Amino acid sequence: MASLTYELTLAGLAVGGAAALTGIGLIVTHRATGVLNLAHGAVAMVCAYALRQLVVVWGWPLWPAALVTLLLLAPGLGLLLDRAVFRPLARSGAGPARTLVASTGVFVLLVGAAVLLWGPGARDDAPSLTGPGDAPWLPLAAVLAVACLVTAVTRWTRFGRELRAVVDNRPLAVLAGVDADRVAAAGWAFGAFTAGLTGVLLAPYVRLDPYGLPLLVVEVMAVAVIARMRSLPVAIGSALLIGVTQAQLTRFHPEGWAEPLLRSVGANLFVLALLVAALVLPGIGGRGHDALPPPARADRTPPAVWPLAAGCFLLPLAVAGQDLRTAVQVPALAIVLLSLTVVTGRAGGLALGQAAYAGLGALFTVLLTAAGLPALAALALAVPLTGAAGLLTAGPAIRRHGLALALATLAVGVAVSRFVLTQPYATAGLPAPLRPAAFTTDRAYYVLELLLLTAALLLVAALRRGRTGRALAALRDHEPAAEAAGVAATRLKLLAFTLAAGLAALGGGLLTMGVQAYDPTAYDPLWGLLWFAAVIVLGADNLLTPLLAAPLLLALDSAGPAGAAALAIGLLATQTGRIPPLTSLLTRPAHRRDRPGPPAPDGAAPLTDEPAGRTAGVRLRAEGLRFTHPGGVTALRDVALALPTARVTALVGPNGAGKSTLFDCLAGAARPRPGGRVLLDGRDITRRTAHARARLGIARTFQRPALFPSLTVEENVRVGAEHGHRRDHPAAATERALRLTGLAGPVRARRTAGLPTGLLRRVELARALAGRPHTLLLDEPAAGLDAAEAEALSRLLAALAADGLTVLVVEHDPDLVAGTAAAVHTMEGGRLRS
Repeated sequence: MASLTYELTLAGLAVGGAAALTGIGLIVTHRATGVLNLAHGAVAMVCAYALRQLVVVWGWPLWPAALVTLLLLAPGLGLLLDRAVFRPLARSGAGPARTLVASTGVFVLLVGAAVLLWGPGARDDAPSLTGPGDAPWLPLAAVLAVACLVTAVTRWTRFGRELRAVVDNRPLAVLAGVDADRVAAAGWAFGAFTAGLTGVLLAPYVRLDPYGLPLLVVEVMAVAVIARMRSLPVAIGSALLIGVTQAQLTRFHPEGWAEPLLRSVGANLFVLALLVAALVLPGIGGRGHDALPPPARADRTPPAVWPLAAGCFLLPLAVAGQDLRTAVQVPALAIVLLSLTVVTGRAGGLALGQAAYAGLGALFTVLLTAAGLPALAALALAVPLTGAAGLLTAGPAIRRHGLALALATLAVGVAVSRFVLTQPYATAGLPAPLRPAAFTTDRAYYVLELLLLTAALLLVAALRRGRTGRALAALRDHEPAAEAAGVAATRLKLLAFTLAAGLAALGGGLLTMGVQAYDPTAYDPLWGLLWFAAVIVLGADNLLTPLLAAPLLLALDSAGPAGAAALAIGLLATQTGRIPPLTSLLTRPAHRRDRPGPPAPDGAAPLTDEPAGRTAGVRLRAEGLRFTHPGGVTALRDVALALPTARVTALVGPNGAGKSTLFDCLAGAARPRPGGRVLLDGRDITRRTAHARARLGIARTFQRPALFPSLTVEENVRVGAEHGHRRDHPAAATERALRLTGLAGPVRARRTAGLPTGLLRRVELARALAGRPHTLLLDEPAAGLDAAEAEALSRLLAALAADGLTVLVVEHDPDLVAGTAAAVHTMEGGRLRS
């Protein structure tokens, strides 16, 4: 028994050492470049194949081949990725979401290239650097050496100081003379080296194939997530612990239902660690700034395109005869891809795990038909069952943002694949899925799929055009502003993820009935990454995308060589920062060049239900507000403020005095430390969220105009009317707000992206007023306005107060303050001085 324990510990240390190298490489790359490199596993796979090519195929000696692979090929590949993909993105100011899309593209590209070069089959003759016995000492020595090297370089060299400067503040480091490109290139070269070393060390333990090894390295990404992409000791320790624990679990062989469950946990402990780390531990990335950006322009699909698309989908019925085995997969895959246009295109979520929901839909459909349900009834029941699973998994996932959300969705997808879709306890003995009784032939079944695809398209189109679609676009474009307008972010995200899971399930169920076989590999996480990349390349927020992507992917896979689809889509995905979505070639810009209307005349219709002239009492009160930012800077120190009803109160002070933080506390975007309170009409609302306070009647604007650039001026204002304090008659409220702010002319049809600052201020104010609030918080509303616009704003604020609104203004314009404010408070150093 002791000997077995020792042998298993050695095996676990070998795997843990390789995982630790992955964690080190991911952390260094992320710290040097800001990129979450999902392609790390693909680089590892390419290097493992390259070593095998040199040693097994070409007959090179092992160690010279290893040195060429690890010291030349791997760093060279990293430098190539830096120069060709990520450096242009960094120079263009692309955010973390764009770089994540690019790294996904690199992953898919390298997998496709490997399939083309070496074929899709697995290899079991990968050369081993550790020699007989598979001793872990080489991996452990490599981990120790690499960790010591990284520590020494980052702490005691000039390059290390430059690296820390770039990590802390890249623009400031560049101004100080640091060559950020050189730092990033070194990070990519080192990250690729560790990836290559990981692949070379792992390949002898697993069967080398273009699909399995990259995903295995993605799974061991758990150690970097546990370390929050920061701490090398935490990453190394967790990797070794998980590796040894996973090996020791193979000793246990319980009887009954626990045996297959324990076996699956023991084989996929890194997957379980990734799931827990992604959903439970504090996530990497930030809130809002790393979300998928909105479309660069508004496009309108020419009416002739839709009949043409319909004709293309009907073409197989006219020319293909009775055998439509490939064609029947197209509408089903289009429905799966349509789910991504909802959750990624409209909601902006980085959803990398949609293949799991398609697989669940397929599995539920087969299980229910095997239980005796008719095929259509089984499919109809599989959709809500998978939607419920999507709701369950989305609950913890949507509390993450940007990169953390991407990791969470990827972890869910990998976990569902490893613990459900491929496990014998869920899939053993499944019969071939049956088609509906009236649609057993390929032609009849294809017609059914087209009908369901049309219904799904109409459903998503209706959602996009309506209140929910506007709210989802607002959340995607600027989540804090959407919440300030009253949009319930959590509820809408749950809706988007649940709907997307249901659509993916519908497509997955149709796909497995179409091919009349349940194949879990068809829903592998790698396919989810490929589908995600395809939707991004073609245009995530366009209903044409699934109609184009589905036949494109299947045509490349069936007519071209293996890996052609991944190669083409991956190559295009790496260039998404340079080229527009391909669907833009089939559409035309929807934006018009109209001039804004004149300022609103005096006496415009009021937007408040408060009785004019009401002066009694205090509407909003702050007591003992204290707030400290995560970095330790105290922004508010026992601030007390009372805002009387139907009065304009001004707050002045230097930059950094804490005025915007006070606004955030009043509006619900930030929560003060215990002991501070925010009272509305005497009721404590300190724990209410931003959207809840908006619905209670507190509207706000931001220091920098916070709008939804993918929506028009009218749609921006309509979001406030549909989700604010008073939500009845939103069309009339929108019209009144537009008239009041001088936006009722042709400018209402323009997207807000690219509008001048003065006009953006007016749109933001109109959105705040459209919800008919009783309290208005305006953060530097005159910034960027010319003299005439500032004068019009002054008159408007006076009129709003006369109509009963309570107004708090942070402003640096002394004339506006003097002309409108009944009381002026001075703030400095986080305290109110007067």
